[in-house]
Amino acid sequence: MKKRRIICIIMGGGRGTRLVPLTKERCKPAVPLAGKFRLVDIPISNCLNSSMNQIYVLTQFNTASLHRHIQESYKFDPFSGGCVDILSAEQTQEGESWYQGTADAVRQNIHHFGATNDGDLYVILSGDQLYRMDLQAVVAEHDASGADVTITAKPVGLSEASALGLMRINEQLEITEFVEKPKDPAVIEGLKVGDSVRERMMDPGDQDYCLASMGIYVFNANTLKEALKSDTTDFGKEIIPGLLGKIKLQSYVFDDYWEDIGTVKAFFEANLRLTDAVPPFNFFDEEARIYTRARYLPASKIHGSHVERAVIGDGSIISSARLNRCTLGVRSVVRDASTLEDVVMMGADSYESLDDMEENRTLGRPDIGIGRNCHIKNAIIDKNVRIGNDVILDPEGLRDNFGDGVDIAIRDGVLVVCKDVVVPDGFVMKA
Repeated sequence: MKKRRIICIIMGGGRGTRLVPLTKERCKPAVPLAGKFRLVDIPISNCLNSSMNQIYVLTQFNTASLHRHIQESYKFDPFSGGCVDILSAEQTQEGESWYQGTADAVRQNIHHFGATNDGDLYVILSGDQLYRMDLQAVVAEHDASGADVTITAKPVGLSEASALGLMRINEQLEITEFVEKPKDPAVIEGLKVGDSVRERMMDPGDQDYCLASMGIYVFNANTLKEALKSDTTDFGKEIIPGLLGKIKLQSYVFDDYWEDIGTVKAFFEANLRLTDAVPPFNFFDEEARIYTRARYLPASKIHGSHVERAVIGDGSIISSARLNRCTLGVRSVVRDASTLEDVVMMGADSYESLDDMEENRTLGRPDIGIGRNCHIKNAIIDKNVRIGNDVILDPEGLRDNFGDGVDIAIRDGVLVVCKDVVVPDGFVMKA
């Protein structure tokens, strides 16, 4: 009997413009997260924890660090049949164009996947969301409903609905209508869910909800191949709405933590929430681990410091500093008398030796990390940044300012020190 294949496709995104300047030198899935992970580790781990190990990541911009991370993180024995492969845009005899959208990216690579029409499935996921989901449960409901396509959907309060793509469903959870970011309160009111959805929620309370698409799809293989025969380029805007009324579209109600972290503000806040006593997303779940690269770093050292709430990556050194609501990446160094409040620091790719530090003195540049007597607030410090002594960084009251040539940017009210930037002694950026 032929074994069913479930192919997982992770959409690596385009230029990642909503995450600039974090995506100036890396693609969106490669952005560091939670001290030691990358964004791409979330969907990959969801697939692996759901016993799905044929995984493809589609991307085309600034892919070098993503390639390196995946090659060093995900290795399979030759008998498992598993893989995590990156498929970047490539020139072929049929075409030379870059991916024009999510659907076009899948269309250009579908010959690589090997699924057939005999019961095989495609699971399509986003590369910039923070959540934990049992994808086997989604597939089980997909099969039980007899759907051609299943779309995962998150119940959201009516006050949040205007910023999301919503769906109308019947009592059998079949999708009957899509409405993209409705502004009319009467339209939103008309999209309220009924008892069939509320019964699937953990604690619905008294408020009303709409169903928002999460951008995670399960396709029957033949359905996807037929849908991609058109010249449409995007799943959410074209492919899925175009299938409405032609095939059976089913919703899967997901009532748990889910965060789209595709913007600087959302990324910043999602990282800081991990410092809560009981964070909304639990990286300490033994039953559904989040996997990443094994770096074999030493344990972190903290001495003479006051730490209120922090997540600190491996191999960090914190000396006589004050940290409040901070997430520090691997090999982060914070020196004497510095204060960090609401800071996401991504750490460094390597340690500096004593010879390196002597060369820094000769060149008049700071060592990697944060110097002495610095005060930093509401900021993201990207990788390998050198911040000198007596530096003050606080974006409160300052206008957004980001783009080409800006090394210390402000976006969505968050200050971002870009990767590899040198901030000299005594630098002040404050209203």
